[in-house]
Amino acid sequence: MYFPKKSLRFISLFLFCLLLFIFFAIKLILIQVFNSSYLTKIADKQQTHVFNLDPKRGTIYDRKMRPLAVDVAAYSLYADPRRMGKSGAAKAAAVLPGILGISKSFFDDRLGRDKNFVWLARKLPVDKADEIRKLKIKGLHFVKESRRRYPGQYLAAHLLGFAGMDDNGLEGIELKYNRVLAGHSGVAQMLRDARQQDLLIEQILVHPQDGFDLVLTIDENIQYFAEEALQKGFAKHRPQSASLIVMNPKTGEILALVNRPTYDLNEFSQSREEQRKNHAVADMYEPGSVFKIVLASAALERGVVQETDKIFCENGEYRIANHILHDHQRHGTLTFREVMEQSSNIGVTKVAQKLGGGPVYDYALRLGFAKKTGIDIPGEVSGALKPTRFWSKTSIGAVPIGHEVGVTTIQLVCAISAIANDGVLMQPFVIKEIRDQKGEVIETFFPKIVRQAMDVTTARRVKDILTGAIERGTGKLGKMKDVLAAGKTGTAQKIVGGQYSHNQFYATFIGLAPVEDPKIAMAIVFDDPRGSHFGGTVCAPIFKEIAENVLKYLNAESTIGEKPEEQNAP
Repeated sequence: MYFPKKSLRFISLFLFCLLLFIFFAIKLILIQVFNSSYLTKIADKQQTHVFNLDPKRGTIYDRKMRPLAVDVAAYSLYADPRRMGKSGAAKAAAVLPGILGISKSFFDDRLGRDKNFVWLARKLPVDKADEIRKLKIKGLHFVKESRRRYPGQYLAAHLLGFAGMDDNGLEGIELKYNRVLAGHSGVAQMLRDARQQDLLIEQILVHPQDGFDLVLTIDENIQYFAEEALQKGFAKHRPQSASLIVMNPKTGEILALVNRPTYDLNEFSQSREEQRKNHAVADMYEPGSVFKIVLASAALERGVVQETDKIFCENGEYRIANHILHDHQRHGTLTFREVMEQSSNIGVTKVAQKLGGGPVYDYALRLGFAKKTGIDIPGEVSGALKPTRFWSKTSIGAVPIGHEVGVTTIQLVCAISAIANDGVLMQPFVIKEIRDQKGEVIETFFPKIVRQAMDVTTARRVKDILTGAIERGTGKLGKMKDVLAAGKTGTAQKIVGGQYSHNQFYATFIGLAPVEDPKIAMAIVFDDPRGSHFGGTVCAPIFKEIAENVLKYLNAESTIGEKPEEQNAP
């Protein structure tokens, strides 16, 4: 049969269209039936954007609810190099280094990448973000975040620690209580347009839970007094390091904790490891004569010696086994009270020989040495004290005067606090309360008694002896005009290369005030001070300055809530 050419063309075209229709029909069926869920996911991904909602990190307050660490608004800058074009990238690379203080090569590298998203700077302050926005450079965008700020900069730096760029605590309380402060992230879904620009939040899938606030035992004003006084001493004597703690002896509350060297918490990335070290809890050293409070407590409570007993101090030289023990100045016969006031090594050693090493070791443990205090901040070390079975023939002349023993500043302040507190040793702590964002108290931390380290009478007798050490003895530079204080000085040779150095020392001082009703206890330690190296000349004046300021402040605070007639009463 013959078909015209036009008919053949029509039939061919019809068959082609039919086959094409069948192909698309099959393809459509495959897409709709077998690939629908996969393609739906792609569409959702293109039209919506799921992202985390950051919680607000909890605020850290001092005991009077003054903020020490807060979250503030910050903006992170990112770029879309593909949308910027060469001209936009060139403009951004030219102006951003001057605003952000980052090298031009950094921006040339980032903006030259073939990507839709690159970070340029994280957590910029509001003023920096506003300055960049005014440039109106295509392809530059911001993400609102928060950043940690420390209003006091250096204030209580080693106690607070800091949180890093991701808002996780990295040092100090920020690290120790990170889970309490951090909160939990939320999740939200945002709509996008065809150009992948975020439009608005469609729904919040999981609401963020803000972190809890911390209220510390620290008093911002007392911390400031301590920072200022220690800084002056640090500048004058140029030690390798220094530490200081002020504590409420009746409760164990830490009112101030200071270290030098220090650093700005807002610029922690520019600090060195040595600047960030919390020497008050992390350094162990031989305490020297401040450790004589252990011998005094044991000897008086065991009845081995009385305050008025006379002791011949050998005119400054005394042999123990193969070692010659010296005093810093020659003494003849002194009463035991005078032995402590003048810090005679020989007088103390003679009493220790009569007492025996066992009680010295026992009372050292009672006063909290050779064991961590349990303070609620990271980095604490336990110190060191050998059991008497490991003592050498000369240890009885070394341990009672503060050698062959390692202590920390926090242990020293706890020990002198026990004497101030009628022999009751308290556990030190810095966290007072945990509160939610509404100010409701979630948890309160109360004072904890560790033990009765000595009886009340013994503690008061030791306190009376230490009063003489400031009034008439080696701690006279710690004497205040209108307030009676008690304290003990200490000077110890450093061990360098396995031997005691003759030109490197630790200078220490422990004290309490006022004697009649102690409000504060203090421990001060200088590692290798220059010029003078004695605890009485280096540390005692710092104790005096801080104690005077703190007691005036506490007295003023105690009258704020009184009625007018009570304030004017005779």
